[in-house]
Amino acid sequence: MFASVVSAAEGDADTTSYHWDAAKLGAGMALGLAGVGTGLSQGPIGAAAVGMIAEDQSKFVLGLIFTALPETILLFGFLALFLL
Repeated sequence: MFASVVSAAEGDADTTSYHWDAAKLGAGMALGLAGVGTGLSQGPIGAAAVGMIAEDQSKFVLGLIFTALPETILLFGFLALFLL
């Protein structure tokens, strides 16, 4: 306790902790917003893919690919998370 009072009295501000806190906040926002973007885009694509497959069952693979494409956005969010 005495050391914290002495360091507070000296006025030395450690700015590295602010830097790491901002990096963690940025990484969390990158992953969260990437997840929101993925969810918003995957809904209509999934509905269209189900309709396409209901009409023609031979297009199952194409519908599966179109449904999986928005997940790449989330991979970019994970990349930003690990880089920060």
